[in-house]
Amino acid sequence: MSHHFDTPTGREDPRLNLSDVYLFAGSAESTVMVMTVNPAATPDTVAPFRDEAIYAFHVDTDLDGHQDVSFAVGFTDAPAGVGDEATAHVQVFEVRRVAHAGVGSPAAGVMSGTTGQCGDDDGVRAFAGVVYDAFAGDAAALNTFKNAFSQGQYRPDSFDNHVNNFHDRTVAAIVLEVPNSLISATPHVQVWATVSLHGHAPDQQVARWGLPLFTHIFLRDDELREQFNRSTPDDDDAAFVSSTIDTVTRYATASGTAADPGAYARQVAERFGSLSLPYELGSAASFDFVGFNGRALSDNVMDVMLTLLVNAPLGTGIRPDPARFTSEFPYLRPASGDGGA
Repeated sequence: MSHHFDTPTGREDPRLNLSDVYLFAGSAESTVMVMTVNPAATPDTVAPFRDEAIYAFHVDTDLDGHQDVSFAVGFTDAPAGVGDEATAHVQVFEVRRVAHAGVGSPAAGVMSGTTGQCGDDDGVRAFAGVVYDAFAGDAAALNTFKNAFSQGQYRPDSFDNHVNNFHDRTVAAIVLEVPNSLISATPHVQVWATVSLHGHAPDQQVARWGLPLFTHIFLRDDELREQFNRSTPDDDDAAFVSSTIDTVTRYATASGTAADPGAYARQVAERFGSLSLPYELGSAASFDFVGFNGRALSDNVMDVMLTLLVNAPLGTGIRPDPARFTSEFPYLRPASGDGGA
């Protein structure tokens, strides 16, 4: 959670579990894209990224539901029995910028690097490695709340304990800071992320992240979550919208906070839009009750999504721990073996 272990595929191989995405300005002229995967990763994990996987950020620059530019990251496997203990854990990665049909050249290498190290090449900065998880929330409380609701009980008091289940967790992260000139000529974009397996003719997309906690809260079962993970915004079908409207209608009815729960649910679905993260390049990111504009590391997204679910203040009251991130690249704090930030 946000999408930690949300589907059978992610539970089978955590390296394919796309957990979270953050999107914010590095400077007025650059944008930071962060993807976390592999909630099982620790500082001792030999290869936290799967070598057959492509981890990609996709950008829709004209808001038509199709990706126009992507930044794709691929990894080698960690060498076995070569060098000292430190080098035995290293994976080499390559970042490529992919311009899709009608948007310039099809693909171009941007830079390469090694896990655990920050790289910088012609204005593009990249990091991949194990970090302290910036996400905060009470996953156990959410499960208790949902289970009670499935049994006909509306239990907002499920969140009264205010326990951050992610405080001691680490996760694998990919961080790119890219000049806006390589992203879009217009400021308004939509961004989502995917994980795909390649070399399997054809490539198979196995994970998709569009909005925080969307799959955990608004999609009704594993089958629909797997369907979402294999889809793209341009082929989203009525099932995801229908599930969102049905889920919100039932919770808003239980909370008694909407005169017309169905109408309110349709407003929530409309706000979710293409199920991707909207952002104005160069602006201050904020995912909050007022609206969605990227996502900062400090945003309390669990409380935002729960409040939208029931149309009333609801949540854990747990904000991400500032000790988990920094003001300088790579913005997330790399994890050490000592168990603390």
